Amino acid sequence: MKITSLVENTSRRGLPVEHGLSLHIRLDNGRQILFDMGQRRLFADNAERLGINLADVDLAIVSHGHYDHGGGLRTFLGLNSKAKVYVSRDAFKPHYSLREDGLKYIGLDPELEIHDRLIFCGDEACMDKDIVLFSGISGDCLKPPGNRLLFGPAKDRNDEFRHEQSLVVREGKNVVLFAGCAHNGIVNIMRRGMQVTGCPFTHVFAGMHLVKSGLAEKEEAMFIRALAGKLSECPGCRYFTMHCTGTAQYETLKKEMGDAISYMGCGDSVEINARE
Repeated sequence: MKITSLVENTSRRGLPVEHGLSLHIRLDNGRQILFDMGQRRLFADNAERLGINLADVDLAIVSHGHYDHGGGLRTFLGLNSKAKVYVSRDAFKPHYSLREDGLKYIGLDPELEIHDRLIFCGDEACMDKDIVLFSGISGDCLKPPGNRLLFGPAKDRNDEFRHEQSLVVREGKNVVLFAGCAHNGIVNIMRRGMQVTGCPFTHVFAGMHLVKSGLAEKEEAMFIRALAGKLSECPGCRYFTMHCTGTAQYETLKKEMGDAISYMGCGDSVEINARE
């Protein structure tokens, strides 16, 4: 399996960047998955720069109903004529972010909701026995404090993130989790994912939404150290984080977790060898 970042907030390789996420996943059997599509069309431009033909993608996922993950959906549907796109049944409901000048709409393009290649998912969706989407997250373990700024579908209610879904891909003995922003809390998502799959994860690729916590510096550091402790309870799991985790927050995680965690910027690739 090879995972390549097409869009991320930063790049060590000189690629154009934006606040958003898009990952290209190439399986050993040749199947290709697109996980999120960034804000507009930068994911497609960077794919071309990296020699990836998005017309060959076999299936696509929008992790949740925010513009920085699904804003490129129209572009993808225009470039690829075959892939089904899997979204939560709640993804197209309104979503908002509280900014200094008030609430800003951060949802998906509502015109695309009727597109015939969209597949609307509930708590679980199996594309085949080795590719599973899940939502239905419960638990309050270390949910991101930054969620306080996010609202929807009603403007006066904090988002409960029922529209957030995560992907599990099995390949050999590897069980790999992909989570866009982990608004439901990466620990809670991992627990739910292990219920769905019946086995622990070997790799996790996830934004963890540690930015804009609103906490004092010491409190934020304590929160991140507690998260690092929980993540370290999964022996042998390798973490790759990005996007809404934040680079400064990542450095705190890195101090606690060492080689168990790495940052994945735009243009970076990770190859996971199959373990039979």
